[in-house]
Amino acid sequence: MTDSPAAPAPHKVTLYRNGSVYTAADPFATAMLVDGDTVAWVGSEQAATSIADATMEVIDLRGALLAPGFVDSHVHLTETGIALDSLQLGGVRSARELLDAVAASCVSASSAGGTVLGHGWDETRWADPALPTREELERAAGGRQVYLSRVDVHSALVSSSLAAVAGLSGIDGSGVDGSGVDGSGVDGSLAGGQVKRAAHTAARLAARQLPAAALRGYQQRALAEAAANGYVALAEMAAPHIGSIEDLQLAAAWNTGPDAVPEILPFWGELAGSAEHARSILDGLGVPVLGLAGDLNIDGSIGSRTAALRADYSDAAGERGSLCLSSAEAAAHLAACSLLGVQAGFHVIGDAGLDAALDALDRAAAEVGEQRVRAAGHRLEHVELADAESIRRLATYSVTVSAQPGFDAAWGAADGLYQQRLGSRRSGMNPFASLYAAGVPICFGSDSPVTPLRPWSSVRACLQHNNPAERISARAAFLGHTRAGWRAARYRNPMAGQLVPGAPASFAVWEVEELMVQVADGRVQSWSTDPRARTPLLPALDAGSEPACLQTVRDGRELFASGSLRG
Repeated sequence: MTDSPAAPAPHKVTLYRNGSVYTAADPFATAMLVDGDTVAWVGSEQAATSIADATMEVIDLRGALLAPGFVDSHVHLTETGIALDSLQLGGVRSARELLDAVAASCVSASSAGGTVLGHGWDETRWADPALPTREELERAAGGRQVYLSRVDVHSALVSSSLAAVAGLSGIDGSGVDGSGVDGSGVDGSLAGGQVKRAAHTAARLAARQLPAAALRGYQQRALAEAAANGYVALAEMAAPHIGSIEDLQLAAAWNTGPDAVPEILPFWGELAGSAEHARSILDGLGVPVLGLAGDLNIDGSIGSRTAALRADYSDAAGERGSLCLSSAEAAAHLAACSLLGVQAGFHVIGDAGLDAALDALDRAAAEVGEQRVRAAGHRLEHVELADAESIRRLATYSVTVSAQPGFDAAWGAADGLYQQRLGSRRSGMNPFASLYAAGVPICFGSDSPVTPLRPWSSVRACLQHNNPAERISARAAFLGHTRAGWRAARYRNPMAGQLVPGAPASFAVWEVEELMVQVADGRVQSWSTDPRARTPLLPALDAGSEPACLQTVRDGRELFASGSLRG
């Protein structure tokens, strides 16, 4: 994936013993030997005793679980770092509370300058969903520019001064007409503080005019958070509407730098109109990427009502979201990438958005041949609302779905966002079991900062899907969060994501309370949970507590270690 891989760590041999190793090689394994960057052996405690010698480091797991490291198939590094280090708005419950939080942050800030950045507000959790105006934000911040992303990061609240810098309106918000749109003429520039679509892109890019050192610092913060939670790789979904090419280059540079961090699997979501155009985009990036895929938006989000739907939003008559790309534009992009053998893909959430993506696949196949389309391994991000016929068509083209289980956990309950926005259609959201049953390749991620980098919470969300018919087993969910992530990126080493002799030594060690086999359907035969079934065990997730990460290792290099690991 990279032209110049990072320098390998000094060669060492480490024996892990007295724990539980999640491996297909031996479901009863309690020990694993790591030689340099490779798994050399897995086996029993008795065999580990005979292997151990004074030349190796021996780590007593004390009953901990050693398992393949997690792969997050959809993240935004800089955005995640900003969200972690900026104003946290997930707990505010009114416009007044939000404005008070902005004002308090400006009072406590060590520097009087700079844009006030915040993330996570969700007006669907407020008693009164009315949003603050640009002028109110301006006053609360004492004249500083303000950019506050909604929890889904598909819209934001901005102050008058930031709106002016982004070319959205005059500082006083003048020019608002009876349509509710301000006078800037930019799509999605609404009266009041909220911006969507093109206006949101303009505001976000204006707020992201940061020096390289600041961008790198935010990325480093996100990487540290990922490593501390057992991630060994992150698919960075960069795109022109999210950040600059410099931002992408900084993200990709972590793979060749000296720091021990999770591997970056970089994608760039820019539209190509022909194979020649696609090649020129790839050549102009200055870094190798895995595809022109990811957050190349066909539509938006349910929360911001920008996802394209076949029927109206239940809480907004006449609104159906909108398409960012036509099926013809998407088809040209798919055909171009298929001819080059490069992954293409799109951000797709609504059912009408998925219709456009599927029509584009049909058109691309008619132009360049179905075999080429299938061979390129294209992917779609999110695919939240899909019926049986759409899923069948996805399977036809071997399209990978990169989904976010945390979305259902956050918004799928009976009184949640999906119910408010979609009514009875919420039962068709995030159809994991249906995708699996149809043979659609599926991998999982967080879309961080939309949902946090908490992999076991994401696995639990698959087990406890709000629609019981769409629940999957812990084993299927774990594979979707590990090996499937490598496969979806068409990673160069086919053994990545498993712990067997010869595989990359990329894993995490977890302190666990109990190990068991967990299935989504109580009717499954009891033998499947018996040790004699030789099914590898995973942490029990039904109690609500999560395993604690003790160590994260990628290719033999330690990314994170808890103080208790070697204590």
